[in-house]
Amino acid sequence: MRGLRLKTTLYQAINLFILLAAVWVLSSCYKFEGDQTIPSYLNIDSVSLRTYYPEQGTNSHAIKDVWVYVNDVLLGAYELPATLPALWNGEQKLVIKPGIKINGISSTRAPYPFYKPITYDDFLFIPDSVISISAPNTEYFANLNFMWMEDFEHPGLTLTETSASDTIIVRTQPENNPEAFLSEESRYSGVIHLTEDARIFSASSINSFPIPKQGSPTLLEVNFKTDNYINVGVIIQESGNYIKIPLVILNHSEDWNKIYINFGPNLSLHPQAIDFRVFFETALENNISSADIYLDNIKLINRPY
Repeated sequence: MRGLRLKTTLYQAINLFILLAAVWVLSSCYKFEGDQTIPSYLNIDSVSLRTYYPEQGTNSHAIKDVWVYVNDVLLGAYELPATLPALWNGEQKLVIKPGIKINGISSTRAPYPFYKPITYDDFLFIPDSVISISAPNTEYFANLNFMWMEDFEHPGLTLTETSASDTIIVRTQPENNPEAFLSEESRYSGVIHLTEDARIFSASSINSFPIPKQGSPTLLEVNFKTDNYINVGVIIQESGNYIKIPLVILNHSEDWNKIYINFGPNLSLHPQAIDFRVFFETALENNISSADIYLDNIKLINRPY
């Protein structure tokens, strides 16, 4: 009798499980039947930057991501090129914010505070369709302060070597040298040659710059190509002392790369400082006899509150 009762209980448990599973399946089908929203799809291949060269420098950029908003609601952040679903249809407000890697670090992706969002007030979403947005244009905000620009297009450079340096930075030669960063506005770049007899490079901006107001975004943009590391940082003048703060190491890159270096947090720690300079320094790495470091399109930008 005891065995019979156990068998009956087992069958009852199995039947109950089957019944619950059936109810779940039926209820799930009912939940989505006829009411499932068909998404529209946005395809964004890249984002372009438009600049006014005399005041803003070249249009080089490293826009890697887009932050997408529909009716001021964040849809998500997407690495380019991107195809993304959107549960919207008809005309809606679409905003695309160009995104970068702050300090070149993948985990610090964010919208770049100096690039304008790309806004479509009446963007048409079409369900079950892919709408392509090909290389939409962004540009710098109008209220930015371009504190320093060095694009190496003029013989007089705005970097000066320190006493620790046994080599110098010069312009690439001849004009349009294939090693240089070449574009419609760029024919030259800066190059540092390191050898066993000239192993150390140390230089800073000729001019010093006022400390921005607390919390004011301040970033350095740099294009680079190098087979030797190079440090970038700030030298802050405070209470008669000079405080050197290394911020970023530019690592080996066979092709031209671009980095956005965030100065703001470190400058904000010194509100009583008089001013600061930007520095670049390096030493020839071990086990190599020579190296070349190329720099271009240096921009120190601040956005005052």
